[in-house]
Amino acid sequence: MTALTIRDVPDDTLAILKARAARTGKSLQAYALDLLVGEAERPTLAEAAARAEAQAGAVLSPSDVFGAIDDARSGR
Repeated sequence: MTALTIRDVPDDTLAILKARAARTGKSLQAYALDLLVGEAERPTLAEAAARAEAQAGAVLSPSDVFGAIDDARSGR
């Protein structure tokens, strides 16, 4: 594994993270690693959209989308 150094962490932020780590019974390093791993596991909106587009295989134009919205609204 690679080591990661984060410089210039504001004192308030460091204090909060240390307190949260202590409440969970973890070291600051273990707590921060859990946060980073969790963040990396969650896809960004752009990644999720790209994955959905690749899985869908359909190509929709904006007018297709607007037409579907209009159809749904008129069916109320």
